[in-house]
Amino acid sequence: VQLQASGGGLVQAGGSLRLSCAASGRTFSSYRIGWFRQAPGREREFLSSISLSGGSTYYADSVKGRFTISRDNAKNTAYLQMNSLKPEDTAVYYCAASRPSTISYSSWGQGTLVTVSS
Repeated sequence: VQLQASGGGLVQAGGSLRLSCAASGRTFSSYRIGWFRQAPGREREFLSSISLSGGSTYYADSVKGRFTISRDNAKNTAYLQMNSLKPEDTAVYYCAASRPSTISYSSWGQGTLVTVSS
């Protein structure tokens, strides 16, 4: 599956953005989807994941209560709704896909930049 993340941009602290992760192919619903981010000079950070059906979600403590992951398998798209954004959320955000039988994410989108101004 090929992924393309979009929806990044410049937002003020306290604002919101919704990122999209569009997938090509007809097997999107066979993959767990995860969102990650990487800020300059920092390691890539896991943010959230969603199961194949969307029935199970998981969040890192850093975004729990502020970010919401979702997916629409009919549209081959996953989303990350980001609210109450903070300057420390500034990073390049990536979506990735993983087969349910594995832990690692094998397909990655190109990333979308989110900049949160104070």
